[in-house]
Amino acid sequence: MSSGERPPGPQVAILSGAGISTDSGIPDYRGPNGLWRRDPEAEKLVTYGSYMSDPEIRRRSWRMRAESPAWRARPNAAHTAITELARSGVPVRVLTQNTDGLHQLAGMPDGAVLELHGSSRSVVCTGCGARTPMAEALARVEAGEPDPACLLCGGVLKSATVMFGQSLDRKVLGRALAVARACEVFVAVGTSLTVQPAASLAGTAAEHGARLVIVNAEPTPYDELAEELVREPIGTALPALLARLRTA
Repeated sequence: MSSGERPPGPQVAILSGAGISTDSGIPDYRGPNGLWRRDPEAEKLVTYGSYMSDPEIRRRSWRMRAESPAWRARPNAAHTAITELARSGVPVRVLTQNTDGLHQLAGMPDGAVLELHGSSRSVVCTGCGARTPMAEALARVEAGEPDPACLLCGGVLKSATVMFGQSLDRKVLGRALAVARACEVFVAVGTSLTVQPAASLAGTAAEHGARLVIVNAEPTPYDELAEELVREPIGTALPALLARLRTA
């Protein structure tokens, strides 16, 4: 391979953040009306140290999970547009900061989606590592267990997501970096690009010659690297953008 050649890989990589799911009824975190701005205390519910040390935090966390709008959410036009791009024959990989599973519900194969921050649809034991469906744990909460323990070892259960204070899965991050280095077009959509190391994928893609497009209502730290900035609503802007890529 000559120095000017790019390694084989997906033609389009899409880094999606909370903003892509707001049209599905799932609030974002850091936007003008985001959860952290409305209730700064809520951040403790997804902070590993607080969660592991404080049973009351865990009980509040389980109530939050049970009431999450993610269980009622359905993919919106932006999720569908990504799936349509992939089905048109364009090699697509989704690198998502979201844990809601909406990309898969929209029809993207599991193998084409890298969940950088894990999945809220599963539960993991912090003791033995056993992984079980979130629905089973929530059924126990509904039946009267405010802080259900692992049925195998009695350890503390948590959602299979990356909490504040935890590191991303090295294998998942390594695969995401490989995608960022190899893609021709990198679209960052609905993400503030402030949470590392996921945000750095945009810079990695640009450094390796990809065309960087950022679709986000607010400015991001990577705007100066982008060839195109889109501030319009994601539900209409992303389908239009991806339609252009299908015909390019």
